[in-house]
Amino acid sequence: MKTRYVLLLIVSAAAAAAFLPGGAQGQDRNASRPQPRAAAPASGMLGILQHGNWQCALPGDAGGEAFVEVPEEAFRIGTASSYENPEGNGIYLLRGTELVFTRGPKKDQRFRVLGENTLQKLNPDGSLSKLICTRVGNTN
Repeated sequence: MKTRYVLLLIVSAAAAAAFLPGGAQGQDRNASRPQPRAAAPASGMLGILQHGNWQCALPGDAGGEAFVEVPEEAFRIGTASSYENPEGNGIYLLRGTELVFTRGPKKDQRFRVLGENTLQKLNPDGSLSKLICTRVGNTN
């Protein structure tokens, strides 16, 4: 009796698979994999930035200043992957050489780590912008 129910279950599953759209083609495994979010760094070791004040600037020109400070881009890195600026505070994620601000006023801004105390902002398309941020002091 038990064997008959198992056999009936197998036949029913096969019949259902035959009549379902795409049943004979199988599952597209690539389409079912989760896609990475554009704002999240793809890979690398998790890390933290040096604590302290970060000043951001654009390059100047040969006839004037060497750089032009952009005060509205400045921020302070604190403990627990946190940052703050005059607009508020938030959280960042550093993975490998890519930094993304995940919460707060700088949310979704991305930077490339150039050195222990230097970041370069990324444009929305992932290309490097001209804005460079440098750690100018520790707040401890």
